[in-house]
Order: sequence, then C-alpha cells, then structure tokens
Amino acid sequence: YHYPGGLSERATLRTQLANETEWKEYLKNVKGCMMEQRSGIFVEAKIGLDDVKGLKYYVDNPRKVGGATDSTKSIIELRKYQLQLGYDTVPKFLSIYSQALPYKLRAPNTHSTTELVTVLVSDVGSLNTVYEVWKHGGFGVDDADEGASMHCGMEAMEQSRQASRGIQEWREGIAEIAKLAISFESSVLKPSEFSPLK
Repeated sequence: YHYPGGLSERATLRTQLANETEWKEYLKNVKGCMMEQRSGIFVEAKIGLDDVKGLKYYVDNPRKVGGATDSTKSIIELRKYQLQLGYDTVPKFLSIYSQALPYKLRAPNTHSTTELVTVLVSDVGSLNTVYEVWKHGGFGVDDADEGASMHCGMEAMEQSRQASRGIQEWREGIAEIAKLAISFESSVLKPSEFSPLK
C-alpha cells in the first residue's frame, strides 16, 4: 500500500478500514488461505534521478494504452538487498547506487519497457533492507497508443539484465555494494488487475 501522507495517514486509513463491514468479511474469507503474513514499512529513497518516477507517479497515472491497461504481459521484479547492520550502511549503499544507476538505466540494448519504479528502504521490520522495484514488459515507453504490440516481461527483464552486465560503471558499483550486503534476492511478481503497476 502507498501512503503519501506517511505513517499518520496509514494509521487513519487502517482505523477507518477496521470498522468497515466489507473489509471484515474479506479478512474472514482470506485468512483461511494464508500460511504466513508479515508487515514492514518502507520509505522511498531519495536518489535524485528524474528517471525514477516513484510510487506516487504510478498511483496517479496508471498506464493505459488504447483504452486498456497493459497488464497482460508485464511483470514486477523485486530486488532485495539485506545490508550489514550500522547507521551508515544504507546511506553508503544509496550513494554508490545513485552514482552507478544512470549507467545501468542508459545501457545500450536495455529493453524499452524496463522502468525502475522506485527504491525503498526499510523503516519498520527487517532493518537495513533496500528494495529495487522494476517493471518490465507490457507496452513500451516509446510505443504508439494505437496498434502497439505487447512485450513479454520475462524477455524484457532478461534483455535489460544482459545489457547492464556489460556496463563497467554499473559492475563497479555493484562490486562496492556487494561489500555492504549480507544477501541479495530477486523475485518476479505478476501485478494484480487493481495494481497501479500493471
């Protein structure tokens, strides 16, 4: 969930939701399907790049092409860095990352549908955790509204990964980030029909 008003907006909305009959019914129905539930609070990192629009952009501007959303082939890639403990670890990570990232974003042969949605830093939950949220597939940023063809998210992700691996500045940045990291995970998610990232 995205709360532009921060923790106070989250608290207000959750209190309102807890009193709604529909929400209570939903929870009663869905809990039988759940094995585990975890909650964390993340804030968007300030990395100072115009290429990274942030979550608010996607919430306010759901992508529509030709009257239909482009969710059928798009995927979300969630890249998780668990960093070493320490007050300066996340700022060091963000400094290195923001210096290397422009080279990755502009790598030749990066797929036209690949977009970095946001970078999130844990505020509550597992601390010193950083997530990159990438969108791949669907309609490309340069595709015309009418008659544009869909692109497969998995193929777009792989093409963009291969493109960035050939960029020396990005490789050097990742080598420095690896010194700060305990672990790294990458997951591929399918946006739900109601997701602003579809």
